[in-house]
Amino acid sequence: MPILVFGSLNIDHVYQVEHLVRPGETLPSTEYHRFQGGKGANQSVALARAGANVFHAGRIGPEGLWIRDAIAAEGVDVTHVGLDDQPTGHAIIQVDSDGENSILLYGGANLTVTSDDAHYVLSHFGEGDWLLLQNEISSLPAILREASKRGLNVAFNPAPMTPEVQGYPLDGVSLFVVNQTEGAALAEVEDASPASIVGMLHARFPDAAILLTLGGDGSLYVGGGENIRTPAQAVDAVDTTAAGDTFIGYFLAALLAGESTKQSLDLASRAAALCVSRPGAAASIPRRSELKETPFARKE
Repeated sequence: MPILVFGSLNIDHVYQVEHLVRPGETLPSTEYHRFQGGKGANQSVALARAGANVFHAGRIGPEGLWIRDAIAAEGVDVTHVGLDDQPTGHAIIQVDSDGENSILLYGGANLTVTSDDAHYVLSHFGEGDWLLLQNEISSLPAILREASKRGLNVAFNPAPMTPEVQGYPLDGVSLFVVNQTEGAALAEVEDASPASIVGMLHARFPDAAILLTLGGDGSLYVGGGENIRTPAQAVDAVDTTAAGDTFIGYFLAALLAGESTKQSLDLASRAAALCVSRPGAAASIPRRSELKETPFARKE
């Protein structure tokens, strides 16, 4: 079954620092690397490395052609990646000694996607196909409406979470994937406990499944009569930059391949654990074969 990722393509500038820079502080960096990135591109790579049949749609500037080539080399169909005269989106990423990160994002060509693009791209997909969206490109309301009209299954990861998301036509979403911050904002709850977030989202979107990622505490899935809590794997984190994207890609790839929800969550947890054990965004996303070679223990 095909899955279309309509999402961002970024150039990531990653700086290793002792701690995340504070307001008014000038901080030296001990390392610098440039990676392909963007939540959309990262999730496409994760899906491809997990074995899914992936198509990517989005826009890049002329200096970002190497990103399109890089995800194509992973087996992602890039027919619908357009070239724009705006700069490619990019991110300034700090990674501290504990593996935590702070990200400054510039949208660039990602914000030139139009409603005409939505109509044209989605005309190549049909009922029952999957669409994965994030919140780093323009014209998401048009994309969501077009997907609903064509009967696509929509997975939505509203990252970064912005106030505009509340006004999106979200009733056609089949699966929400959120972390605690995104989930609390989308659910509009002050109590950011997992039970409160999932309960409110399930009440607001009763036909959708909710997958709440909890970092080192694992994940919680509620939908289709299932309520599954999956613990995280025990691992020493080096860089958490693409952990969420890896989790989403592996979860959906397994689900589309016919695995059970629990099996899909377990696989996603293992993939995310391996991802955070090494630096980089797309570069840190594991291949399916690596998960068989790497032993993990459940985090207590």
